Amino acid sequence: MRILEKAPAKINLSLDVLHKRTDGFHEVKMIMTTIDLADRVELVELASDEIKIISHNRFVPDDQRNLAYQAALLLKKRYGIRKGVSIAITKVIPVAAGLAGGSSDAAATLRGLNRLWKLGLSLDELAELGAEIGSDVSFCVYGGTALATGQGEKIQHIDTPPHCWVVLAKPTIGVSTADVYRNLNLSAVTHPDVEGMIEGIKEQDFDQICSLLGNVLEDVTLKMYPEVANIKDQMKRFGADAVLMSGSGPTVFGLVRYESRLHRVYNGLRGFCDQVFAVRLLGERNNLD
Repeated sequence: MRILEKAPAKINLSLDVLHKRTDGFHEVKMIMTTIDLADRVELVELASDEIKIISHNRFVPDDQRNLAYQAALLLKKRYGIRKGVSIAITKVIPVAAGLAGGSSDAAATLRGLNRLWKLGLSLDELAELGAEIGSDVSFCVYGGTALATGQGEKIQHIDTPPHCWVVLAKPTIGVSTADVYRNLNLSAVTHPDVEGMIEGIKEQDFDQICSLLGNVLEDVTLKMYPEVANIKDQMKRFGADAVLMSGSGPTVFGLVRYESRLHRVYNGLRGFCDQVFAVRLLGERNNLD
């Protein structure tokens, strides 16, 4: 039997860090939404009791470092599954880009294996398992648009934003999330208006959403990696309605309301960056059908 799952990327419309917790992790408050840029995860049952990762992307590990591998291993251990699975990941989402590609692959693996192995788990149960793998996996199990708190694993669904285009540009650098958090000075940041963003989404107010985009990690990453700041400047110059870095970077995204302006932004950025994408917001939740 073969199961196919889409694994969409996410962007952060708002990302706030509240404080550092006693366990060493940071308490966050952020609004995430899925976009129509997706990996494809293909699951095939194996006769042998093993987990096999297949990917033609040299940056995707094929062992326990891979979050999809970890997802399969967690289900096998938790539910006593003595079957094997081949997990073929066709990467479209850039690796280490602040777009939760690895987390979304893990979430797609949880959803797909739930069907393949007939476990009968709900999305809520799969999201709880996802929290054991990584902070973004719970959100990626659900998809859609949500307020995420805690380490990002506490999910509260909110309305879907108004339809618009999203242009993404990723420079050819990697960003260390740990280094970004290490350099974050919470006493000097401007906290984004997360509640205002939720209201803007509820009211389908595109202008308010654009005006309230915010990410407390952005200033840190821009200082550490001037290439990211340059891409953000260029995206504004080419006419995106609002521009923000996603996650800890390095990907920058721009919201564009009208398709007529989309091509100008997309084509302009192609001169500055190899990895440029023009996609739509998805914003709708997954289901288990």
